[in-house]
Amino acid sequence: MQGELEVALATILQEEVALTVAGRTDAGVHARGQVASHPGRPAPDHALNGLLPPDVRVLAGEEAPEGFDARRDATSRTYRYRVLASGLADPFERGRALHWHRPLDRSALHACASMLPGTHDFTAFTPSETYHRRFEREVMRAEWVEEPDHVLAFWIEADTFMRHMVRTLVGTMLAVAGGRIAVTRFEELIGGLPRAEAGDTAAAHGLYLESVAYGDATILRGRR
Repeated sequence: MQGELEVALATILQEEVALTVAGRTDAGVHARGQVASHPGRPAPDHALNGLLPPDVRVLAGEEAPEGFDARRDATSRTYRYRVLASGLADPFERGRALHWHRPLDRSALHACASMLPGTHDFTAFTPSETYHRRFEREVMRAEWVEEPDHVLAFWIEADTFMRHMVRTLVGTMLAVAGGRIAVTRFEELIGGLPRAEAGDTAAAHGLYLESVAYGDATILRGRR
């Protein structure tokens, strides 16, 4: 997304544009509420959308205060991970939700999520080979929500996230809900255990960046 948007901006503004995005996403991850900033004047939304590929759209754009940085100025980000908990795969959810056909203990999922709000050490939920130096993150919200058509959605808001953090949390909680990891062990994992002690990293295509907050303002799907 970033590369395509930089090319479109450069074409319209007739100058090179260095774009800063609020949240980096792995290949296959969806961004419904991505926020980006760049120096200089804004480009019209309709002009940008005329140049962008069909899977990328600018929902809103405006001039920001001098020095605004979409990444550094963000106070929190909210992600959602969608799990299709059904014995039958849904072709309309292909590439949009993780299909999970095995039994799930929903009470275990809710128990794990209830442990997450607060400040914890998430060393177990990011790759061992990493550029991160600080592994504590403050979680403001974490919950599993029942959505229509057999979808379970994990919502989490935190000050910042580490690489693969949400996906590994989901993979580990699914292991708990499947009886392979004890609920009490999950509480130990968010105390700073090594990566090898946690579960698998869930597939990228179930993850969505939903919104980014800046102080009292939240930008949700591109709109204040």
